[in-house]
Amino acid sequence: MPGTYVLVVDLAGSATITVGALGDREFDAGTYAYAGSAFGPGGFSRVDRHRELAAGERDARHWHIDYLLGHPAASLAEAITYPDADLECHLADALPGERVPGVGASDCDCAAHLLAAPDREALLTAARAERECVVG
Repeated sequence: MPGTYVLVVDLAGSATITVGALGDREFDAGTYAYAGSAFGPGGFSRVDRHRELAAGERDARHWHIDYLLGHPAASLAEAITYPDADLECHLADALPGERVPGVGASDCDCAAHLLAAPDREALLTAARAERECVVG
């Protein structure tokens, strides 16, 4: 099934992470939200691949978010899916948080699709509310 998803990632400690061709990026400890698209082959199986990477069951990194998910201090707290909805850019704008420049938006004009969220519960509430608008 295709759609859009939001990954909620907790980073237990501050870290410098090399994000592919973007190079080294500084990440403060806290919660992050990544808005991603699953309209390619396999649809939401991409979310399963992100889960496996976060759990240490995969090593290959294909997307910017994979570099954060693959860091030992990171854990995937939740994945929220939006079936048949193309909301990647909308969610990056609508969810609370500060964009991490350049991360996750190499295929559009957005500044980023990764957000540093000031409040985990506010982020989850907003992401779930957006899902209710789509799914009903």
